[in-house]
Amino acid sequence: MTSTGEPGRADAAASWLRTFGRPPRIMGLDVARAVAILGMIGAHLGDVPDAFRPDDPDSWGSVVHGHPSVLFAVLAGVSVALMTGGPAGPAPERLPSLRLGLVGRGATIFTIGLLLELLNTPIAVILTLYGVLYVALISVLRWRTGSLFAAAAVLALAGPVVTALIGVLALGPSGQAAGFVLYGSYPLTVWLAYALAGMALGRLGMDRAATAWWMLAGGVLFALAGHGLGAIGRMLGVAEDDARPPVDAAFRASGWEGWLDAVQAADPGRVALAALLSVDPHSGGTADILAAAGIAAAVIGLCLRAAQPLRLLLLPFAALGSMPLSAYTLHVISYVLMAGPGGFLRDNGIWLVSALVLLLGATLWSILSGRGPLERLTAAVARAAASVPTR
Repeated sequence: MTSTGEPGRADAAASWLRTFGRPPRIMGLDVARAVAILGMIGAHLGDVPDAFRPDDPDSWGSVVHGHPSVLFAVLAGVSVALMTGGPAGPAPERLPSLRLGLVGRGATIFTIGLLLELLNTPIAVILTLYGVLYVALISVLRWRTGSLFAAAAVLALAGPVVTALIGVLALGPSGQAAGFVLYGSYPLTVWLAYALAGMALGRLGMDRAATAWWMLAGGVLFALAGHGLGAIGRMLGVAEDDARPPVDAAFRASGWEGWLDAVQAADPGRVALAALLSVDPHSGGTADILAAAGIAAAVIGLCLRAAQPLRLLLLPFAALGSMPLSAYTLHVISYVLMAGPGGFLRDNGIWLVSALVLLLGATLWSILSGRGPLERLTAAVARAAASVPTR
């Protein structure tokens, strides 16, 4: 027994350096989660351009808009795949407990997101959507990899055009459910495509070198395809706003007699074209989905390949990525503490300091305590939800 805690902490640090991120844990996924977290912080705090253009290096900083949150959604799908059997998929006898566990996990994440929204920051808190995604994926746990990719492809290729045309025919529906599923800031139909794609990738085997290389190469191709479609859209003069045209209030009040005039005034053809070719972040266009999903897959593939050769260098990032829920929550709380209720911050220096503090704090926490506090809470609720009562 030692008289002070110093030797114990030194031993813990040495053990952590030797073992953290080693198999069976897939360190590259933790690093990718850290990239997503730091990118989302950049979207909230960074003073960067709004629009990305591949041919304009000055605009490249705008990649933090939309893409980090998409990366996190894809990683959520990967996590669900790994939690439910990996490449082999879930055993039938485990399905009831796995589904209940995902409900508990999703409900906890949703509740944390709701509490963060009550802080009234300008941040579009995405945790409520992530909580719903965990529950939404319950119905596809037994799907094969091809079926998961096919469902993601249908949502990505046809979903934006179909939902945009429905919006025109319904003269811009604005109900709560329609906003959440189809037309809100984070429409479920779009983000479910990312989660399904991530789940399919998780079924391929994240510990295989070939998977990482295919993800990197395929992701680059998808990103190029998405931005290629976006370039066509810019040449044709279509914009993100064209996919959601305002509907004249007079037509709303004139019943069936004005309905056809309203639909014609909305220009359905242009709306459908914009839904297909819009590549702006969070536009929900097919081009945007392809580009963002491609970038996410490429980043994950790159992180998987870099994790072991650069293990010591990337350990702080892996520590941060091992507790993304805690890190995201702390970031939102720190934002409101710095800016005040309803305040607004935009400063690259604050972004850098926030990133460094989170990397250092996560590393120390991982060494001394292991899992992040909210990760422990989420896992405990999931276990409780999945447990079978005994008499």
